[in-house]
Amino acid sequence: MKNLIVIIFAFLVCQANAFRPILLLGNQNLIERTCKQTPFYDLCIWSLKSNPESRDASVKKLAQIMVDSLKTKATETLDLIDELLQDGLALDPEMQKALTSCAERYNVIIRGDVPEINEALKTGDYKFAAKGANDAAIEANSCEIEFPTKSPLTDMNRVVHDVSVVAASIVKIIQTKFSF
Repeated sequence: MKNLIVIIFAFLVCQANAFRPILLLGNQNLIERTCKQTPFYDLCIWSLKSNPESRDASVKKLAQIMVDSLKTKATETLDLIDELLQDGLALDPEMQKALTSCAERYNVIIRGDVPEINEALKTGDYKFAAKGANDAAIEANSCEIEFPTKSPLTDMNRVVHDVSVVAASIVKIIQTKFSF
């Protein structure tokens, strides 16, 4: 009798492990299906799959991961702006003015938009969360056009814009799913 119980237990453990890859693949499919509904599929896939929390995440958690990525990218951009302001590049008055304005815009993203998006996601106010993510995209674009000549932030502004748009798109998926 003991042997039969051991065999049944071993069989059940093997069966459970046999289905584990399917479960992970199922969530990979969720990530792919979600990212296909965003305008920046490759960025979305890379951002989500590179985060281990996405493996068993819901769509709401995928949105949160993108908001976290937005905060990280905005912080990296603000750090670069601060470096440029401290370096000789900001000696040109027009460049200093543009960088200072961009620093203010990125502070708005980090201290205003991201906390508002997070709170809206927690409370289920998805329309407000999407608006906050879109606001962050606008701030990044606005920074880019501040420069009288070529911006030293073009690539970073584009990344912050695109991550913001992906976050807004994922929030809109949730919003559509829960609107009646």
